[in-house]
Amino acid sequence: MSSANLLIQQGRSAQGAARALGRRPAAARNHALQNIADALESEQAATLEANAADYRDAQAAGINEAFLDRLLLTPERLNGMAADVRRVAALGDPVSELIESFVLENGLEVEKRRIPLGVIASIYESRPNVTTDIVALALKSGNACILRGGKETLRSNSALVGLVHRAIAEAGLPTAAVQFVNDTDRALVDVLLGMKDYVNLLVPRGGAELINFVGRNASMPVLTGGVGVCHTYVDRDADTEMAASIVYNAKVQRPTVCNALDTVLVHAEAAARCIPEIASRLNGAGVEMRCDHRSLSILGPDDGLNTAPANEDDWGREFLALIAAVKVVDSLDDALEHIETYGSGHSEAIVTGDDAAAQRFLTEVDAAAVYHNTSTRFTDGSELGLGAEVGISTQKFHARGPLGLRELTSYKWIVRGSGQVRQ
Repeated sequence: MSSANLLIQQGRSAQGAARALGRRPAAARNHALQNIADALESEQAATLEANAADYRDAQAAGINEAFLDRLLLTPERLNGMAADVRRVAALGDPVSELIESFVLENGLEVEKRRIPLGVIASIYESRPNVTTDIVALALKSGNACILRGGKETLRSNSALVGLVHRAIAEAGLPTAAVQFVNDTDRALVDVLLGMKDYVNLLVPRGGAELINFVGRNASMPVLTGGVGVCHTYVDRDADTEMAASIVYNAKVQRPTVCNALDTVLVHAEAAARCIPEIASRLNGAGVEMRCDHRSLSILGPDDGLNTAPANEDDWGREFLALIAAVKVVDSLDDALEHIETYGSGHSEAIVTGDDAAAQRFLTEVDAAAVYHNTSTRFTDGSELGLGAEVGISTQKFHARGPLGLRELTSYKWIVRGSGQVRQ
């Protein structure tokens, strides 16, 4: 059987497994998730060995540090993946959840209840933890999944899927509910994009090139996002220590991910007191600051700071590294205009003690997640109480932000009568 035909057969198998999975009780699906979490903690050797081989090959190929960081698995990261799976298992069951109900004047009883989407496919790059995140959310929400990771993580993902298959089989669920494309031929991406008869939703995770390609060519509904150009605006009456702490966390805690800070905007009335403190904190972590002329003039010719003049390309750039752009703005209006011009609709934050300014920012900024006095690093399914995420959507239809359990469901209308007919 050709690779293309095999992939189509995987689609058919996933479709059949999805129907069976949707009929299984929540206890069975939760049992499978607990088995997966247990295996991630107790069966690490094979996965770590596979990941080490992937990592060595990626290093030898000269792949950048941001990519290598996302690829790397450690015992601590595997334990974190297990914890995320357990958090998903502990959440309420979305399948058949009542959304609303009412009784019409003619006596018809109407309900709106959640149902699984069916088969969710994902094409993703470099992050093997995505494999277990998608599996956990798909199984919990009664969906089957088709996974197509990048060639750089083939061994890691193969090991994880093998672990998953053993775990769900022990729980009595169909292993066909988790399909893995282990052929790295890029032509198969085109095949997958054409499988609208078998795939109900496609979620790409990776760089802008991949996401744009999938969005243009997929035959089924697609949720795109993940490219994060994230700003933190420090307003004129912001607390200096709070601002420095939030900016530091948003940039440094994990700089290679989509919700990390890229640009700091500072109100002119706060610049003289806030920018030196922010720069000192960032400099201590080795962050290169690409500054406009006003912020450079505040910092002065300090050889101890890693600064450089910003150019136009630095605004609206997702750095995915220890680099941050810094700009002084004259007003909240200027900050809003800058974010509207250069933001990607992912995550934006304001640091201020002015509630009116905060409310304006939260209302007017058009992004999947907006924050007041906290870090953009919280745009994450686990951090926002969803257990994990399939991806982060910067669209507005049908879901936005981290894609958790409810975002992987549709709904149906259930109508009960006593013989009524339409007049």
